[in-house]
Amino acid sequence: MSKIFKDLKVDINQELTEHLAWLLPQHGMAKHGPYRILRQSVDARKKHSPHFVYTVEVAGENEELSLEKFELPRLAKLPANFQKPIIVGSGPAGLFAALRLVERGIPCRLFERGSESADRIKGINKYWRYGELDPRNNVCYGEGGAGLYSDGKLITRIKSDHIPYVLNRLVQFGAPAEIQWLSNPHVGSDKIRRVIPLMREFLKQHGCEIHYNSQVKKLIYGKNSVVGIITEQGDEYRSDHVVLATGHSAEDMLNHLIDSDVLVEGKSFAMGLRIEHPQKEINQIQYRAFADHPKLGSANYKLAHHDDKTGIGVYSFCMCPGGYVLSSGTEKDGIVVNGMSNFNRNSPFANAAIVVSINHDELFGNDRMGGMKLRRDIETRAFQSIQSAGGTKELPAQNLLSFLNQSDKNVLNSTSSPSGVKAIRLDQLLPNLMYGKIKEGLEKFNQNMRGFITDKSQLYGVESRTSCPLRVTRDSETLQSVSHQGLFPCGEGAGYAGGITSAACDGINCADKIFDSLI
Repeated sequence: MSKIFKDLKVDINQELTEHLAWLLPQHGMAKHGPYRILRQSVDARKKHSPHFVYTVEVAGENEELSLEKFELPRLAKLPANFQKPIIVGSGPAGLFAALRLVERGIPCRLFERGSESADRIKGINKYWRYGELDPRNNVCYGEGGAGLYSDGKLITRIKSDHIPYVLNRLVQFGAPAEIQWLSNPHVGSDKIRRVIPLMREFLKQHGCEIHYNSQVKKLIYGKNSVVGIITEQGDEYRSDHVVLATGHSAEDMLNHLIDSDVLVEGKSFAMGLRIEHPQKEINQIQYRAFADHPKLGSANYKLAHHDDKTGIGVYSFCMCPGGYVLSSGTEKDGIVVNGMSNFNRNSPFANAAIVVSINHDELFGNDRMGGMKLRRDIETRAFQSIQSAGGTKELPAQNLLSFLNQSDKNVLNSTSSPSGVKAIRLDQLLPNLMYGKIKEGLEKFNQNMRGFITDKSQLYGVESRTSCPLRVTRDSETLQSVSHQGLFPCGEGAGYAGGITSAACDGINCADKIFDSLI
């Protein structure tokens, strides 16, 4: 019988195999089979003794470790009146919905407004280099969705039985095996671009019909139901199951739903700025004397501050060690920032969003579009600030000390952004409440991470696409729209996820509900 050993503390100068050779005989396993890591993290809280923490499964003598294969029950027979389920959007939610369906024997159709990832990348690079936005292929639209350019980060706060399946399938399509055990797993934006094409080919070979450069313009409605879609080419496709996984930036589809009386509600979200430090500074803060240890790599952080009086939270989000700050807007007259890292996390910079919670009910009341209006207003103002400064494609940036002191002395540091930067007073660009809360949060963060506030750091605007300010309301049991049967609002754009892993899990949940309805 295999045994699982939890919370094994291994000094950074020791190998796990050495520790197991010492430990296992004490547990009656002088002779044993292979082992595998189930969990790995770094604990650097104590100044003089950073160490790894492992959970390890060890096989008994003459035994092998069995790997979960995630074999799924398949549909025995398609119903006589079967119509292929339709999936709108090829981000994590849409791709995993399609994967789950075909693995369960259900052919489907997937529609994506943008191109395959290779052509999408050309459009993105053109935007970063020349400021020419491709409305189809940008950091938010195109095959792979926004997750393709957000570090391939798989950290999630949700609890779901589907998480091991998601990680297993990503590894199956070429992601690093370590994502299955690291405490902060990430595929890397460079590697996830190789994963997605392999996933696409698998889908096509197993019954998924994929339509690129085919934006869904309208849904086809029955009586209190959705019965199909109409593409930009004017083609109609009918189905009793339409999975809407359009992502957090598809404002045009959300407006169409509202105009068609699909129940859509305003929801709370978060907005702010992105902060960048030299990675060496973050390593020094987190690892101190061990900052240059080759086993530790690029340090990360997770920070949060909650004001009990107002209920407003400020927190770091999407932290990218060894990463890059990216221009990621979807409109020609708006600027948005995001962050990414490649797998090796070897950029000399570290960045993270610093965002403020926006309580919909308190700020907007019955105006369900209040959050969308605020998001659009700030993004437009960021763009206008660059135009006024004589720029075209650059990101607005402000030295951290200039921001905190509300000073015109805004001397910028080197940047990781491929779009370049312009010195802009972000403290004046943000609404007063948002500025005040970010300042308060940064000062609190500096108490937890001494040296976080430094003139070597700078801020970029604006981090406005952390999640969608709207939710397409669905039934908690069937996962269908409460106003329109047959419509499965899914993932970030529908308000039910907040990252690659949670969106993928939500796509799986919707696919499983479709499967259940067909058996």
